[in-house]
Amino acid sequence: MNYLEALSRRYSVKKFNNEIIPQETLQNILESGKLSASSLGLQPYEIIVVGSEEMKQKLIPAFYNPSQISTCSHLIVINSKKVVDDNYINGYFRHISKVRETPLEKLDLFKNSINQHINQKTQDEIFNWAEKQSYIVLANLMYAAAIENVDTCPMEGFRQELIEEILEINPATEKVTVTLALGYRSEEDHFQHMKKVRKPNEKLFKFI
Repeated sequence: MNYLEALSRRYSVKKFNNEIIPQETLQNILESGKLSASSLGLQPYEIIVVGSEEMKQKLIPAFYNPSQISTCSHLIVINSKKVVDDNYINGYFRHISKVRETPLEKLDLFKNSINQHINQKTQDEIFNWAEKQSYIVLANLMYAAAIENVDTCPMEGFRQELIEEILEINPATEKVTVTLALGYRSEEDHFQHMKKVRKPNEKLFKFI
């Protein structure tokens, strides 16, 4: 299946069939999230992968439409950072130094540039920026899943405080931005037979 076929087949599944995604396939999808473009390379988010049936059952009450959670293979929860401090940035540069085998002092110019950029932002601006990065990750996960013939449903309709409580997320430092259910569509989900509706090219694209 090429990428246009995969994206045409993709839709937001309302009910999955409870089939579990093979581990290798799941890892491929997660790797696409890891490789997502990220502003300054900072990846200001955390990706929680919920696979245990027990935890999925606990999370069901947190969603306004629970059918996806109760039938999916895995649920991905993407948290955006509220705080990007010196410790976070220092850790990022230690990681760069290790991966690229580059002395830390040679990265000082880049590090100072990032520090200056981040320090100019308020906490609200940091979080808004981090949320945008999280949606780039979401798009890559959905795209990779479509290529892997795995169905998805992105969801924002949830009780944030309840998810944070269940998953022990610290609301002072991060916030649940969006979730993504993964699995295989149920034959009972009639939405899969509906034609995809998108703007015609002349209303969507402007060539200049």
